[in-house]
Amino acid sequence: MADSIARATGRDPLDASASAAQVGPEAERARAGEASPGGARPASAAPPPHGASPRGAGEGAPSPRRGRENLEQELARVGTKRWLGRLGVLAAIAAIVAAVVVWRIRTRPPPPPRYVAGDITTGDVIEVVQSTGQVKPLTEVQVGAQVSGRITKVYVDFNSIVKAGDVLAEIDPTLFGAQIDSNQAQLEAASASVVRAEASLGTAKQRLDRAKRMVVEGVGSQADLDTAQGAYDVALADLAASKAQVAQLRAVLRSSTTNLQYTRIFSPIDGVVISRAIDPGQTVAASFQAPTLFVIAQDLRKMRVLADIDEADVGRLREAMEADVSVDAFPGETFRGTVSQVRYSPLNQSGVVTYAAVVEVDNPDVKLRPGMTATVSIRSGEARGVRRLPNAALRFKPAPERDKDGKEIKGPPLEPLPPKKGRVYVLTDATPGAEKIEPRVVDVGITDGIFTALSTDLGPVKVVTDENDSPSASGRGRGPRLF
Repeated sequence: MADSIARATGRDPLDASASAAQVGPEAERARAGEASPGGARPASAAPPPHGASPRGAGEGAPSPRRGRENLEQELARVGTKRWLGRLGVLAAIAAIVAAVVVWRIRTRPPPPPRYVAGDITTGDVIEVVQSTGQVKPLTEVQVGAQVSGRITKVYVDFNSIVKAGDVLAEIDPTLFGAQIDSNQAQLEAASASVVRAEASLGTAKQRLDRAKRMVVEGVGSQADLDTAQGAYDVALADLAASKAQVAQLRAVLRSSTTNLQYTRIFSPIDGVVISRAIDPGQTVAASFQAPTLFVIAQDLRKMRVLADIDEADVGRLREAMEADVSVDAFPGETFRGTVSQVRYSPLNQSGVVTYAAVVEVDNPDVKLRPGMTATVSIRSGEARGVRRLPNAALRFKPAPERDKDGKEIKGPPLEPLPPKKGRVYVLTDATPGAEKIEPRVVDVGITDGIFTALSTDLGPVKVVTDENDSPSASGRGRGPRLF
């Protein structure tokens, strides 16, 4: 700025700066005099020196008035540039702010949707009843001992394959053989008693006949006849008693012979020994009940699972339904089966009532073993290629509206629905943040736990499955919805 003043006045920059500072009031007074009427100079203005012409003064050095004008023009120009610079900076800042605002408006995300919507799709719906049970052979026989004694021989072991009639074990037959000999001797003695009774009967018969002839001839008395008749009847009764004793002893002998046969334990069926509870030298006591010595499974290629079905699901089961069986021993492998029976007998365990469903399973590779815990999935219903909707849509209920104080506004209660009916909410306006929903009553079918078969045609709409959490009127957030 000082250089500009020096160029305007033709002086040294330092002198020009000082002069600019000194002539400030004088310039103001000069401007005041020029602005007076008639252009008259003020009285305080000094006349030019004597003998100096105005032209010479103008040509030799710039006049003070002209210097002041130049200085004022330079000051005005510098001030104008300063204000223009400031205005340019302000305009640039305003343009940047406007650009940021426009960018924020254009890139601002839409408001979050209030509802979570799902689609009505086309697919398969398979209704499944799941349960657990124990794997057992199709036919399982427990073989026991009917007589007591010491085990002398055991011919089979675990997993032994046996045929019907094969000897599994033997009990010491010594005592049973002695009993048979004793019974045989008693039978022979009773047979001898029969012979003697027959002889006594013959003698009594002769005496009776003789007494009858003597009475007819008038030689014998009636008393002798009665005595002979009584002796005959006694001999006849003795013969009958002897024969009865012989029959009894024969029965005892047959019993002893049978017990002797029971000392050899036979297999009743063809199968596999899956359990053995005795060893040679062990004593078997069969006084009150027959102890179980062996367990034989008839055919391990045919197994069955006794599945415990909950009472809420037993009404959906029928015979001949298909089932899938899986065990932990073979993860990822499924065994096919069929429901052969749903038993009526209830099983009550800790207040939980279940019913046994018998599922027959093919086991060609003998992978399933008796006693395994199996997971059974019984297909109780199928719907192929049908319209289906998410189960969450049938469970959804919109949150109640709130007033300005945050209190819930209770609406009218919903009407109860008959069986095979459901209520869903469809989106009628999908504008984010301003969605509108509308309830619809639809006909539903079977469900697989995720989807439900839909019989009503709702058209190309979206069903509401959940509602996003949003702050209430009171400023507190609503907790998560639980179904």
